Amino acid sequence: MLYKIITEKGIFSNIEPIGFKDVSYFGNNEKDLENLISQNLLTTLFEDGSLMPIFQERKWQPEADIYALNSKGDLIIFELKRSSAGEDAVHQALRYAQKANTWTYSELEEKFKTYEDTTASLKEAHKEAFFLESPLLEREFNQKQHLIVIGGAADNSLIEAIDYWKKSGISIDFMPYRVYEIEKQLYFEFFSLPYDKHINPANAKGVLFDTNKSYDDNAIWEMFNNGYIAAYGDAKNVVCHVKKGDYVFLSHKGWGIVAACQVIGDVVKNNETWYRKVKYLTQLPIEKSNLKALPFWKVREILDKNFYWAKTIKVPYLSMEESEILLKRVVDYLK
Repeated sequence: MLYKIITEKGIFSNIEPIGFKDVSYFGNNEKDLENLISQNLLTTLFEDGSLMPIFQERKWQPEADIYALNSKGDLIIFELKRSSAGEDAVHQALRYAQKANTWTYSELEEKFKTYEDTTASLKEAHKEAFFLESPLLEREFNQKQHLIVIGGAADNSLIEAIDYWKKSGISIDFMPYRVYEIEKQLYFEFFSLPYDKHINPANAKGVLFDTNKSYDDNAIWEMFNNGYIAAYGDAKNVVCHVKKGDYVFLSHKGWGIVAACQVIGDVVKNNETWYRKVKYLTQLPIEKSNLKALPFWKVREILDKNFYWAKTIKVPYLSMEESEILLKRVVDYLK
């Protein structure tokens, strides 16, 4: 809930609750909400939770809105509701979970390849995403299913239905959202489990940022030569998730951290490439033969932290204290 603080002579004296709505009030449909959640699932909403999206609902198909895997291979099923849905929404989500329970590894892999438009196997992609020592066995995928229903915070019948099934032993949770309209600007409030943990966006942070090596081996050299960090195509908007003052550690697939820099510029949108100017803080290689990297396993060891490696920005983010620790090690290693 959002409250306006009332002050008297500079002293907090009272709080005034701000009215909220759901997306249906503004004429948006559930697909709009689904896209909003799916596009921000890792970089913003689940900043500290490692999930690998593998499939999204298709039109006219009896499917949940978003399917994802955790590091153990469990299937996380998201069902989104834009307005009052009640217990029928839970029954619908339970049917989706029941159906998903029968999916074999091959069926999961087929859905993943369609969603990502890739030829990579699901188990290898999963291994890389969670930096596992070895891929899971095919039989280890989809051993458990977990339901998460996302709906309006004021939908009491939906909340009561979820509480009932949760007490009955079903792995199901509710994540409420609210939409506020303040001075004609819309604000989206979302509560991610278990503690809605996020680094304060007002503070500078550290980010592990992909060099796009899988798609363009020369992209890293463009970044070095032009003094910027860049993202491309469908992922180009991730440069909006870093801001001036943030530390950025360039993650080169198959190598490790190859450079560190600090963001100094605004987002520049150039067709399919968006970028921000940076100040490099490490010695840059002159050519490919000079390229060095702090291995990923050392990064995990230094920070005692696991990351989700499959996207351009590797979550979770780093605090400034963590960033400075990693920066010192990267600078020393790349000398």
